[in-house]
This record gives sequence, C-alpha cells and structure tokens, in this order.
Amino acid sequence: MQGTIVIIDAISTNRIMLKVQLSSAWYHVVQADGLTGLADLLRRTRPDLIISAMDLPDGTALDLHALVAGDTGLAATPIIAIAPQNDHAARLKALAAGIDEVLVQPLDDMLLQARIRSLIRTRSLIDDLRLQGGPRVPDLVPGLPTGLAEAAAGFTMPARVTAPMVPVAPGNIAIVTDNPATNAVWRARLKGLTPHHLQGHQFANAQTVMAAPEPDVIVLELPQSHEGAGLRLLADLLARRATRHAAIICVPNSASPALAAEALDRGAQDVLQNGFCGPELILRINTQLHLKARMDQMRSNMRDGLRAALRDPMTGLFNRRYAMPWLSRTARCSSDQGHSFAVMLADLDHFKQINDQFGHPAGDIVLVETARRLKAASSSDDMVARIGGEEFMIVLPQAGQNAAMLAADRLCRTINATPFSVPGISQPITVTISIGIAVSPPPASPLDPSIGEFGDHISDLLITQADRALYQAKGAGRNQFTLIRPAA
Repeated sequence: MQGTIVIIDAISTNRIMLKVQLSSAWYHVVQADGLTGLADLLRRTRPDLIISAMDLPDGTALDLHALVAGDTGLAATPIIAIAPQNDHAARLKALAAGIDEVLVQPLDDMLLQARIRSLIRTRSLIDDLRLQGGPRVPDLVPGLPTGLAEAAAGFTMPARVTAPMVPVAPGNIAIVTDNPATNAVWRARLKGLTPHHLQGHQFANAQTVMAAPEPDVIVLELPQSHEGAGLRLLADLLARRATRHAAIICVPNSASPALAAEALDRGAQDVLQNGFCGPELILRINTQLHLKARMDQMRSNMRDGLRAALRDPMTGLFNRRYAMPWLSRTARCSSDQGHSFAVMLADLDHFKQINDQFGHPAGDIVLVETARRLKAASSSDDMVARIGGEEFMIVLPQAGQNAAMLAADRLCRTINATPFSVPGISQPITVTISIGIAVSPPPASPLDPSIGEFGDHISDLLITQADRALYQAKGAGRNQFTLIRPAA
C-alpha cells in the first residue's frame, strides 16, 4: 500500500466514489461520516492524508482542521476539503485556516491524485527530517547514523502550519513569467497585499532567479502557449543548488487540471489551479514560507547534529567516530593508487601533572591550544583528530617515511617551542608531546590481487604499530618521535 487515507463525508455515494478512485491507486481507504468519534479513528489509523467534505452533519472541514491541529500526533496530517461548488470566499477562508487544499465537485481524478501525491511526499520529507537518527550517510562516514540534534532553543514553529501567520521576516519572492507585461501586472496586484520582497523575472533571463538573493518562494507561470517551457524551467529550478530548497508555486494561466497535475508531479509544492488570484496566492505563499522555515530549521538541526557526532566538542577536532572510517578509506585509496601513507599517534607528556598542579580547567585550555597548534601545523590534506583524553591521531595521505618524520618533527616543535599561557596562572606552562609514526608499505602494484585485503587490514596494523612507536618515544625520554619501519 502507498498509504492510508481517511474519507469523511455524510453522503455515502461520495465516499464510495472516492474509495474506488483511491483504491485503484493502491491506497488503503478508511471511511467516516462525521466528526463524532473521529479523533479515536484517526489516532488508531494514523492516516497519511484526510479528505473531507466541506460541510459535515456535526461541523465543517474547519472544525476538522482544528481537531487535527490540536492533536500533536496528528497535527502534520494534510487535509483536502471538497466543496460542492466553487465558492471563492469559502475557499479562501478554508485556505486561511490552514487547510492544505480545497477542490470542487466534480473532482478531476488526475488533479486529485497529483495533489494527494504531492502532500504525502511533503509530509514524508518532513518526517524524514524530523528523525533523531536514521539513514546512514555513506558519502560522509560509512556506518555513521545521522544523529540529529534536538530543535534549537527558541524555535517555535508550530506542528501544523497555518497560512494567516505573519512570517518572522519578509521573504524573497521571485515572480517568473513568460513576458514582462504579465509580470508587471502580477507584481502590481500583489504589492499592496504583502510585505514580501517581489522580484520580477522572465523565461528569457531565468538564470537571474538563481542569483543572490536566493528566493524563498518562486511563483512560476505556466503559459498555455508555452507550457512545455514552463515545465522544463520547473525541473531546472528544482535541480539547481540556489533554488532546490525554494518553494515553487505554479500558476497555469488556463484552467487546466492536467497541467496543474503535471506541475505537482514534477515537484512543484503548490499550484493555483484556477489561474492567478492575488489573495489566494498570498495565502499559499505564506503557507509555503512557514513550511520552508520549518524545513530549513530541521535541515540546520540535521547538519548541527551531524557535526556534533563527528567533532570533539572541546577542541573542535574530528573524533574517533570520524577518524577510524576516514583512516580505512585512506588505506583503501592508497592501496588502489599504489602509494604509501602515514599514521601518527601523539600524546601530551605528563598531562596528568598539569591537571593535578593547575586544575582541570587549565588542562582543558592546554588541550584546546594543543589542538589548534596541531591543526595549524598540519597540511590541509591531513586529518587531525582527538581520539582520547590527551591523545591525538594525525593521518598523512600519500606520505612516505621522510615526509612523515619531517611532519612529526614540525609538530613536536610546534608544541614545545612556546609555553602555553593560561588565564589566572602567572607563569606559562611548558608542554611537550611524544609521537609514534607508522608508514604503510605500498602494494607491489595497483593491480596486485591482494589489494583488497591490504586496504581492509592495513589501518588496524598501522594503529598498532604507531601505538608501539609512541610507547617507544615515551620510554626514550618523551618530547620526541619514533618511527616504526614497515615490514618488507
């Protein structure tokens, strides 16, 4: 099944006809004839979408919206209201209340199905962004969950978007039409209705839409004479980095359900199915702005959570969770390309004495400054991570023995050359570091049949060797580096 849809209508014939339409599209359909007992039904079925008659025996679609919006478990469920006639004022009132779409009898099956797909697709995207853990992120770190952060403090976007809410700040609205005359008319009709920034663009110079400032919402004309050009531009805007997260509202300039349905299926977030209408467009723009703000916040939380999962919170360096997969990928890449690389394990000398003598806050400051110096003295291609209390890992891609020893000498001098200044402590603290180095032996050939095994196991071997080299550096008096020679 593609999803569950609840149909609410007192007229059984209407429910049956809708059920036949939706069942043929493989939806699971649940029926109800009014609002009485509906809350329990909705909580039990957890529908993906609700279709309701505008007028019900015990209320209206607006009462249904209030019921759904008041239940945190149901609040994100989209609602389509079905009106018996094209009452423009009632339509605007319903959209202003937060109902997602109002369609008119007789229903166009193509447009209805496209609207359902669009609303369910948007809800699924929100649900995915809301997840606190979830799909793996192989492009970043194989095997690492996303680890999303909690919502940022102070973010009060409601669970259900309602159109009349005034956006926190005016949005950037791009009006894109086939000709300048239409553009000027549309902007003139919108100008007195909204505080948003309106920018006019034509198909002929559509690339200006992608320039700064990036639009929050794009209103795109689908002209009857060039509808193919409008649909192609829609697809292009959805694929561009600058506009892929903008909400796109398409305006067919002919009452064409097929064209409106095509726009929705191609990725438009909304359509004005009856052509341009200033008040209705403003309601839909406001709804899309609030929805975009919510989704942008979720994406920001996801990025922050991912960074938190990969970074050491004290020093800002990568942590072990990031470092180990990165090392494994480096090993595989090195084996594929037939070159060596180096692993260094570095440990601050007598760090416990610093904590004991000056206190743990002073020790934390030393760790942060150590991380800064190590990062500053390393190449941009190197990976620097904090993998333990005072232990760090540095991976040098494409480095042989000589390059690794030069780098280790530079890192030792970076730490011991200048004592560490700590606020509240009169005398700077002298800090030294010991480093163990292991360098991978290059495979005999990039086509060596053992290359896969080399890539899979060399990282574990090098960590063991680098740890042994670090132990030798400590035993030899500290403040130095030791290299473990690779086996032939």
